[in-house]
Amino acid sequence: MKKEKVVRTSMYAAVLIFLILFLVFSVLAAVTFGNADLSLKDVYSVILYKLFHIKSLAAYGEGAIHDVVWLIRLPRVLLALAIGMALSVCGVVMQAIVQNPLADPYVLGISSGASLGATLAIMLGIGSFLGGNSVGICAFMGAMLTSFAVIAIANMGGKATSAKLILAGMAISAVCSAFSNFVIYITNDKNAATEVMKWNMGSLAGASWARVSAMMPVTLVCVLLFLTQYRSLNLMLLGDEVSITLGTDLHRLRTVYLVVASVMIGFAVYCAGVIGFVGLVIPHVVRILFGTDHSRLIPLGALLGASFLIWCDVACRVILKNSEMPLGVLVSIIGAPCFIYLLVKKSYGFGGRK
Repeated sequence: MKKEKVVRTSMYAAVLIFLILFLVFSVLAAVTFGNADLSLKDVYSVILYKLFHIKSLAAYGEGAIHDVVWLIRLPRVLLALAIGMALSVCGVVMQAIVQNPLADPYVLGISSGASLGATLAIMLGIGSFLGGNSVGICAFMGAMLTSFAVIAIANMGGKATSAKLILAGMAISAVCSAFSNFVIYITNDKNAATEVMKWNMGSLAGASWARVSAMMPVTLVCVLLFLTQYRSLNLMLLGDEVSITLGTDLHRLRTVYLVVASVMIGFAVYCAGVIGFVGLVIPHVVRILFGTDHSRLIPLGALLGASFLIWCDVACRVILKNSEMPLGVLVSIIGAPCFIYLLVKKSYGFGGRK
C-alpha cells in the first residue's frame, strides 16, 4: 500500500511538471500561429524586445509586425490560458458543490444569465453608456445576478443542498433562456440577432491587454483560494450528513464557493462569451488518472484546461482560411464526443474509479 502511494505521488509530480512545461511550450508555440505569415524570428524578436528592451531589437518596437504579435496574438493566447484555467477549476468546484459529475460552470444557469445580459445589451441597448464594453459588462452582471438568484432560491424553505442548487439552476436557466428568446422575437432585428448568436458561440477575437489584466489576476487568485480549500471540497463529496458529524458547515462554504466560482465565470463570459464543455470534460480526464483528491485535481485541471483552450483557439484560427471558427463551437465538437466516451466507458465512475 505504501509502495503504491509512493508510485502515485511520483506519477503526480511527473505529470505536474510535464503539464507546466507543456503550458509554457503551448504559449510560445501558439503565438506563432495566425493568418499573418510571420517568421519565428520576427515573432520572438518582438516579444524579447517588449520584455527585455534589447537595443539590437529596437526595430521590432513598433510597426505592423509588432502590432500583430504584441497587440493581437500574445494577449489572445494569455487570455485563452486564463479562461481555460478558470473554466476547468470552476468545473471541478461545481461538481464538488452539487455532488454531480455532470455539473460544469454553466449547470446552475449562469450561462443563460450571461446570455440574457448580453442579449439585453445588444438588442435593447441596455448599458450603452458603458461604451464598447457594454455587452461584456452586462453579460458579467447577468452571470452574477443569476448566481445570487440560484443561491437565494435554493435557500428558501431551509438550507441549500446540492439537489436544491441543481433544481434552482435549471429553473433560472429556463427563465433566462425564455426571456432571451422573447427579446429576440419582439425586437425582430436580424443583425442584432446574429450578434447575439456570435456572442453565445464564444470567441477570443476581442482579446486585448486590458482584458488579460482583468481576467488573469481574478483567475490566479480564485484558483489559489480553491487550492487552499481542498479539504472542504473533498468533504463535500461525502455529503452533508458526514460533514455534520465532522463539525463542518458545508452550507456556508457551498455558498461562498459558488459566489467565487461565479466571479470567475462572469469575467470569462465578459472576455470571451459563452464557452462550454471545458469545465465538464477536463475534470473528468484528470479524475481518471488521479481520483478525487482536490489537492491534485485543482492544479492538474487548471494546467490541462489552460493548454486545452490555447490549442482549441489555435485551431479556430487556422482551420478556416481567411476566417475564424467560433471557439465555443469547436470546443463543443471536441468535448461532446470525449464526454460521451467517458459516459460509456464501463471502468469509469465519478472520481475515476467505480
